[in-house]
Amino acid sequence: MDQPLSQGRAIADFSNSFAELPDRFFVRQTPAHVSGPQVIKFNEPLARELGLDIDAITAAGAAEIFSGNFLPPGADPIAQAYAGHQFGNFTPQLGDGRAILLGEVIDHNGIRRDIQLKGAGRTAFSRGGDGRAALGPVLREYLMSEAMHALGISTTRALAAVSTGETVFREQALPGAVVARVLASNIRVGTFQYFAARGDTDGVKTLADYTIARHYPALRQAENPYLALLAAVVEKQAALIAGWLQIGFIHGVMNTDNMTVSGETIDYGPCAFLDGYDPATVFSSIDQFGRYAFGNQPSIAFWNLARLAETLLASIDPDENRSVERATEILQEFPTKFQAFYLAGMRKKLGLQTAEEGDSERVQNLLNAMQENKADFTLVFRRLSETNLPERADARALFENPASFDAWHNDWQQRLSREPMDDAARASAMRQANPAVIPRNYLVEEALAAAITQGDFQPFHALLQILQHPFDNQPANARYAEIPPQTETIYRTFCGT
Repeated sequence: MDQPLSQGRAIADFSNSFAELPDRFFVRQTPAHVSGPQVIKFNEPLARELGLDIDAITAAGAAEIFSGNFLPPGADPIAQAYAGHQFGNFTPQLGDGRAILLGEVIDHNGIRRDIQLKGAGRTAFSRGGDGRAALGPVLREYLMSEAMHALGISTTRALAAVSTGETVFREQALPGAVVARVLASNIRVGTFQYFAARGDTDGVKTLADYTIARHYPALRQAENPYLALLAAVVEKQAALIAGWLQIGFIHGVMNTDNMTVSGETIDYGPCAFLDGYDPATVFSSIDQFGRYAFGNQPSIAFWNLARLAETLLASIDPDENRSVERATEILQEFPTKFQAFYLAGMRKKLGLQTAEEGDSERVQNLLNAMQENKADFTLVFRRLSETNLPERADARALFENPASFDAWHNDWQQRLSREPMDDAARASAMRQANPAVIPRNYLVEEALAAAITQGDFQPFHALLQILQHPFDNQPANARYAEIPPQTETIYRTFCGT
């Protein structure tokens, strides 16, 4: 192996705080060696943001480092423990079965962030799995997480995608790969559940103290830091789920082990975006009863937060009844907080600077008309952004029964007449709230299929480039902003494991 780092330099100043917690929080784990790693994509802007020394990495170094073949100085690789409710059923031990935390760095904004290798081999938590990742899920995670970041949604990021030169076996033989992802942290609701399920109240308290110090340091001065932690996570998740609904995103597998306490979107397995608006939409092949349908996501987030609250009860107050009462008060704030975040975002999508009492009903009336007419969620809002401009796009044409749109549109125009912005300023603001392009499901699958079956990564790179500018009109790439062909609207996603 060629030396991955030039002149013995370090790629980063690692500062591995989670690895300093008690041993029961993790297992030290060296990534598995792979035979022929090659970089598919390296996110150089993110690497610089993290403070990585790009110039220290040799030509072949990125493949060796981000496949796990070479541990850079200061890395302390571990697999982290967590539990979780999966589709409502509790599993007391899950953990990083195919992900290894390479180490932590402090980025240019002074924020501590994890660098994790996903698909880096078996760990103590693999539960019989091979710990590997197939190429398709790796490319999906890269595309979706970077698209979400560009859309302004709190998310994990993709630092690198590396093919391994090896084969993984699922229902068929597939090319293997590793994704290096960046997280504010890997602490999940399921991490708290792991210790609570064991009656390890000291472990829960240690984890809560660490979480507060890492993500919410101001809470250390709170009267009750653990109750304040619950309130902070409720706030973060209310904002996150509102953001998902505002862009038509369906996570697909909102288990408690897939909800972070930092408020980041994590784990892009069977996720997808709406085409025609329908709150009952489910894409995931494993969600047979619609538990994680698009419109259920707020209620599922509330349910998951209740599971977090249960783990914190002993820390919140030694009096169980008092603890339950105080935690319940905090949980009951979620619907109000979610609705406030959601309505604020939907007002922006409709060009409303001011607030009026009927706005929530106005938003719902549009969504109802879209559902009845199978109107495309993304394109309706984007075309509304240009309704009053000379180059206006016709949102009305997206409705099978235009009369239902006309009634709503007349009401909206009257509402806009009471707004202070002129048409041009409003359209500009609306275009920053309503993307022209999203990761259309069929385009993502098209890019993945080309890479998997033909070794052709050009569609992946082209789609990624377009998704990095979602709010711009891109006439040369108009295909990416169009309604999907009718043959592509029946769609299923599959878990990468």
